[in-house]
Amino acid sequence: MTIQSIYDAAFAPYGKVLEGYDTTALLETLKAVTPVPEGVDYVPSQPELEALPIAGQLAANAYGGMPIQLGWCNGHNTKLNCLEYHRDSELNIGAEDFILLLAREDDVVNGRLDTAKVKAFKAPAGAVVEVYATSLHYAPCSAAKGAGFQVVIVLPRGTNGPKPAITPLNGEDETLWAANKWLLAHADSSEAAQGAPVRLDGVNVDIAADL
Repeated sequence: MTIQSIYDAAFAPYGKVLEGYDTTALLETLKAVTPVPEGVDYVPSQPELEALPIAGQLAANAYGGMPIQLGWCNGHNTKLNCLEYHRDSELNIGAEDFILLLAREDDVVNGRLDTAKVKAFKAPAGAVVEVYATSLHYAPCSAAKGAGFQVVIVLPRGTNGPKPAITPLNGEDETLWAANKWLLAHADSSEAAQGAPVRLDGVNVDIAADL
């Protein structure tokens, strides 16, 4: 798979880079208070990150005054496994370079997505990367063989919390996996084994050979 840059024109349908933020203290804190597991861990809200001045800047500027949460996704990963989306943009800010595997919501046909539609984009450490609400994404990937990653994840507060109790009204409702989180799993993923809806067709993308 070709790994493109978030600064390439090809990234424009998926997101953009938000300029003007000083992420130094944010990433120093991320590295100091969060682990880098062999697998992948996600924590929606980390108090030490949310106590920093940049948290207020992101809430006011990037989210227009909406309440947000600053959490993290850390570890080692080269596989797609699943794709998710939210009703709002997500911000990703890495302490190291990392790679995003992305697809577009309009790539979903009859509730399913062909993984051949997935594209890879590399983000440099420190960049504030906005992933649009219409961009399907999941855990970041390592940007070099054997490398780990630590990525701040910014989302509207409450996202990825407990799934609301709903009566499904349509096919999309069947993929609601948590609060403000719709999930399409690959059959090979651990999420599928946990009951996540299998809606990804094709190979479970693995970029290990492309690093």
